[in-house]
Amino acid sequence: MKTGFIGLGRMGYNLVLQALEKNQEMVVFNRSTDKVKAMSVSGAIPSFSLVDLVNKLPDKKVIWLMVTAGSAVDDLVDSLIPLLKSGDIIIDGGNSYYKDSIQRSKRCEQHGIDFMDIGTSGGIDGARYGACMMIGGAKESFEYIEPFINEVTVKDGYGYLGGSGSGHYVKMIHNGIEYGMMQSIGEGYSLLKNSDFDLDIANVSKIYANGSVIRSWLIDLVLEAVKGDPELGEFNGKVDQSGEGKWAVDTAEEQGISAPVIKDAVQARFDSLVTQNYGSKIVSAMRFGFGKHREAD
Repeated sequence: MKTGFIGLGRMGYNLVLQALEKNQEMVVFNRSTDKVKAMSVSGAIPSFSLVDLVNKLPDKKVIWLMVTAGSAVDDLVDSLIPLLKSGDIIIDGGNSYYKDSIQRSKRCEQHGIDFMDIGTSGGIDGARYGACMMIGGAKESFEYIEPFINEVTVKDGYGYLGGSGSGHYVKMIHNGIEYGMMQSIGEGYSLLKNSDFDLDIANVSKIYANGSVIRSWLIDLVLEAVKGDPELGEFNGKVDQSGEGKWAVDTAEEQGISAPVIKDAVQARFDSLVTQNYGSKIVSAMRFGFGKHREAD
């Protein structure tokens, strides 16, 4: 399948590289032409405008957006609609708010265009070597793109979840859980660091990472970070956030569901902008490990 792809940031660039290695035809566009030219060296078909991208796609067009949530997605959807026809597919693979995805789907539906929301997890390594994808939208469109999805995800790492918005809803909750897990790990490491024992943090991390109940990729990322520098001197401990944790908290309040762990984890990130500690450095190190996320200034 020949797929149009817009957005060659950290996730997008690596996802396209993986797709090319899986013999997928990719037509790429990015605001920075340097990235388009670099990707063309790897085998992608370059395009230098939205019209150029659309013209290089087959009759049934599939265009994947991998851009920052919010107005950037809306601007692209509004620009693409006049260039597409009934039966074409727009995919938002970023971290958009699920209610925004529902509204975008309704706008596209007025023109016969299918809008799909795909929550993508696994960080940069996942994008490069096999991602996890949570998929919402029309079932027929999912079935059409499923061969491509199967190529760029890990085994059993994707699923169709239902109508418009469901993919980004499940990804939002995923990120809320992620916030809570990371905050718990950070707090635990603060307790390790401040104990009366002269603990080798790297050694403790090695033990946690092998056979313990809490072994996980997050613990592996902590181990990798503290092996090089137990004090985590390269991190200031100001933990930024993408917004999905806050959306999860707001959704919990709308539904009357208690979510104190996620709520406190979100608040801890705001607090870290004022007061930092070893635990917040640990959270920063994990975020950098899976997504190369930069800290707040």
